[in-house]
Amino acid sequence: MVRIGQVVLGVTDMRRAVDFWTRALDYAPREGETGDDWTVIDPAEGNGVPLALDVSRTPVRRHPRMHLDLFVPDAAGQASEVERLVSLGAERVAWDLYPDDPDFVVLADPEGNVFCVIDLSHG
Repeated sequence: MVRIGQVVLGVTDMRRAVDFWTRALDYAPREGETGDDWTVIDPAEGNGVPLALDVSRTPVRRHPRMHLDLFVPDAAGQASEVERLVSLGAERVAWDLYPDDPDFVVLADPEGNVFCVIDLSHG
């Protein structure tokens, strides 16, 4: 049976990407899998999906076909995490596709890759 082994995110500045995502997710670089072109980071607690960072020459897309969803338990957690991520270098995105009552906030990492912070308690 096949399963997802890791998620790969294209980046242009490996050091900046590793710095942001390790702090954002409480991940750590995997021993033996760090470099200027490819780095894998794993959950510090050992539980969760690894994130691989791969140097990419393609431009970031405003509406990417794939993105990361980061889950939080409630609206207070969402507000807190959004502020924390912004303090780490993420930027709020003026998302033109928000529904009337969204359960998500769209941010971009320092590389411009968009991701969402999802309030799981939202009805």
